[in-house]
Amino acid sequence: MPFVMVSGDITAMEVDAIINTANTALHMDSICDSIFYAAGIEKLQVACAKIAPIKVGEADVTPGFDLPARFIIHTATPIFKDGKHGEDELLEACYVNSLKLAVRNNCKSVALPLLSSGIYGYPQKDILRIATAAIRDFLAEHEINVYLIVPGRASLPTLTRRLGSVEKFLYEHYEGPDIPGVYKKAYQALRIKKSDPEQIQPGSMVFYCRHFDHEQVQAADLAQKLSCLTLNLDEPFSQTLLRLIDAKGKRDVDVYKRANIDRRLFSKIRNGKDYTPSKRTVIALAIALELKLSETEDLLKRAGYALSRSQISDVIVEYFIVNKKYDLFEINEVLFHYDQQLLGG
Repeated sequence: MPFVMVSGDITAMEVDAIINTANTALHMDSICDSIFYAAGIEKLQVACAKIAPIKVGEADVTPGFDLPARFIIHTATPIFKDGKHGEDELLEACYVNSLKLAVRNNCKSVALPLLSSGIYGYPQKDILRIATAAIRDFLAEHEINVYLIVPGRASLPTLTRRLGSVEKFLYEHYEGPDIPGVYKKAYQALRIKKSDPEQIQPGSMVFYCRHFDHEQVQAADLAQKLSCLTLNLDEPFSQTLLRLIDAKGKRDVDVYKRANIDRRLFSKIRNGKDYTPSKRTVIALAIALELKLSETEDLLKRAGYALSRSQISDVIVEYFIVNKKYDLFEINEVLFHYDQQLLGG
């Protein structure tokens, strides 16, 4: 999977290179001291002295020394002032220049933190957005696996507005035993009071859940299913996928890049008539092709899978498809928040 968000210790990542949030002098400080300790303070300080100083937005490389990674890529990240001094452009340059340096050093994998977080004062509402946009654009043109180290699911503030509608959708559709999110009390109240509808007050969340217009959804879903009746039910998965790519007027490379799928895996899917990819890979391909819900369900069936209302991840996927939101990286942010397996392959 080319782009993955993970939680953990960057110094323990077994990748070709890690990216270090550095100051322009490349001196050890409180932000990067764990990397210096893990790599070997004396050896890394000597190596950094040979390439320092660097400008904000630039990047340079040293050996990884005692780290599992072969290289450490040091980038001088901006300190946020007021947003009017080119901070966004400089932060984006940190990501791009670091990743370019990794590619030039023949790295196949790289791990990096959210740059300019913490004491650098960058607004939390922007920091993940800039990171994912820069990484996504870079991966559109390059083949490398990127692991973004996120301190914790609670540290994804860009999800705040998005999660409200996702959680409401979960409460309207999820049939599993454990209901996450802020609407838990409303859902529990609905289950308790559903035998006594008169207790449910109009205007409340319980009322909304209880009186959701299912007929409208069923009618729309039926229309989508009818549009797919011409599909050959015996058509194998790989053939169906290739036909859909042609029908959507897309190139193979555009599809597997948008699906967060490795080129070698896509080649295996394309050329292996009997090869069955994982469910998360099939869903990622459906997202990349911007398939409707019925089309997604059909593609999943070709591979022997189905969307289930008892799986939180499947309901989240359904929410994004129903609402025609086909940004896989955005979907993976939400899946990461709910501790679900990410899409791609």
